Parts: sequence; structure tokens; C-alpha cells
Amino acid sequence: MSLSALKSRILATKAPAATLLIRLMVGGVFFSEGLQKYLFPAEVGAGRFAKIGLPAPEFLGPFVGGVEIVCGTLVLLGLVTRLASIPLLVVMGVALTTTKVPILLASGFWKMAHESRTDVSMLLGALFLLWVGAGPWSLDARLGRRNGAPRV
Repeated sequence: MSLSALKSRILATKAPAATLLIRLMVGGVFFSEGLQKYLFPAEVGAGRFAKIGLPAPEFLGPFVGGVEIVCGTLVLLGLVTRLASIPLLVVMGVALTTTKVPILLASGFWKMAHESRTDVSMLLGALFLLWVGAGPWSLDARLGRRNGAPRV
């Protein structure tokens, strides 16, 4: 596949205009959570990562915060949305595995379901954006039209 064809596929979208609402939700939450990892590192950044037993929390906290800020901003803008969704899916997979699976094992399904509602929503929202793209009200769509990307 040529670079031009790859670029066209990344920018292509089959999403309706209402996808903007999903982008605002997913991008806004990730941007906010990433920023809070810097503002309140003991509670939601490195301190939280140390508490749940993640390795190298002093590195991982700011790193994950940076990923959330950058990818959240890209999703909000609708710029390389499909690519920006991939790291966010990884972040949510790790979050669910490290924080919600222990709740499932200790307290059962309903407690875990309650505690994981935002995480699951962010996971599914990012998966949706990876699947359908940013929608017509996005920088992806604008760049795609400029570069001849198909609307799939």
C-alpha cells in the first residue's frame, strides 16, 4: 500500500456528523484526565500508579498523562483520529485490567460494573472512533477532501 493510499485510509470516515458528540466526550475526558495527572500527581498520577502496583510510577504517571493530553486533543480536533484512538485504547485496557479486574474478583460483577462505567464508555468510544473515523466535522475530513480521500 502506498503512503498516499495509507493516508487516505487514515483520514477516510464513514461516520455521521453526530460523531462530533462522541469525539467531544472521548477527547474531553482523556484531555481532562491527562491534565489532572500533572495537577494532582499524588491522587491520579504517579501516586495512584504506585498504589495500584504499576512499575516505574514516576515515569509512567507523566507519560500516560502526556499520551492522554495529546491524543485527547487530537480526538477533539478530529485530527488523525483513528491513530489517536489506538493509544487511548491501550490506556483503557491497562486501566481496566489493573483497577477493575481486582474489583471483579474481590466484590463481584455488579460492583465492578458500577466502578468501570466511565472506563468502559471511554473504551467503547475510542473503539467507535477507530472504527468509523472522526466524521464530517473534523480536520480529518477536511484534509481527506483536500487529498481526495474517499468517504467510506
